[in-house]
Amino acid sequence: MWELWRRHRRKVYLTVGVLGSSYLLYRLYDAHIRRRSELERELANERENDELIKAQMQAHFENIQQIADTTTLPHAMLYLSSRVAEELDIMHLTERLIRGKGQPNTMTTSEKLELWDRLKILSFTRMVVSLWAMTMLSLYIRVQVNILGRHLYIDTARDLGSSHLPEEADLIDRNELQQFLASADFLSNYGMSTLISNMQAAASEVLKGKQLKDLFNSTVVHETVVKILDIFMSMGSPHHWVDYIMPEDARFYKFVAFSDSAGTNLSDVTKFDQLMVETRAVLSSVEFANIVDISLKRAVEALMEDINAQLGEGNLLSGMPLAKILPRIAQITPILFEEPSNKRFIQIIQNIPEVELFFTLLYANMPIS
Repeated sequence: MWELWRRHRRKVYLTVGVLGSSYLLYRLYDAHIRRRSELERELANERENDELIKAQMQAHFENIQQIADTTTLPHAMLYLSSRVAEELDIMHLTERLIRGKGQPNTMTTSEKLELWDRLKILSFTRMVVSLWAMTMLSLYIRVQVNILGRHLYIDTARDLGSSHLPEEADLIDRNELQQFLASADFLSNYGMSTLISNMQAAASEVLKGKQLKDLFNSTVVHETVVKILDIFMSMGSPHHWVDYIMPEDARFYKFVAFSDSAGTNLSDVTKFDQLMVETRAVLSSVEFANIVDISLKRAVEALMEDINAQLGEGNLLSGMPLAKILPRIAQITPILFEEPSNKRFIQIIQNIPEVELFFTLLYANMPIS
């Protein structure tokens, strides 16, 4: 046996070494395979959780979008329309002019000219105020929706690491959400008077010296509307118009919103404050000012298409006396606040490529320059 061992011991050592190495390699390979399987399962679980978060975030965001499209936007536009009609009612002027026409001796020539001058300024003021307010309110509400959507995404992702399931978490307090969306009425409730006053001043400057017999064609009407908007937008500080849409201090709206709620602890509405501050920062940005400029220009173009359709493109191309255009100018205003299910003007603005890109980057919280 000793002789056999001595003769074959190298082979035995080699065989044992090979078997041992093979076993070790097998164990290492098996451990690697199992670790790889565990990692794949973990990655699959992470992907599943990511998909769950995305689906839940999308559901929350779509819910907010639905609230904006079906509740906030229609209500705000309807209320805005009624406020414009109330503040810029020209019916009393037209009735006096009609009475004066039927009874020539009841009014002097100077009184008639004064009424026509007031009708001229108020008609253009009403149209341009409606155009500006419709454009700004639709953009404001969309800013709200995208900021809310981003917060929902962040809050949902944060809740993944908590003990609460994402679907069980109340991501944004409902009261704060309602108050934030209700701030869309700030323009109608608090900004309307100053807006009308400044727009009327701009219209008076542009229309000064325009006579009722002066011929207005499509180019003149277009230039008149653009000049009124340019003068209005250049008044005061570069972003003065933001104050018509929302309060300079978010606490102002918070105090008003909760004035009827007894025992409300105002220190609890920090999320509302944050949302309002972020919204004002967006509205005060250079990028948003560019979007406003692009949107207003496209809205004016769409408005001119409607005016041409109402007056007859041939008539407006050749020119019509200003006196004949004013009644049609007054009639064009309700079209800007048409039923939100149609919302042609709003859809035109939202489909502008630069506007779509702006809000995509806003939702993603990326640089928008």
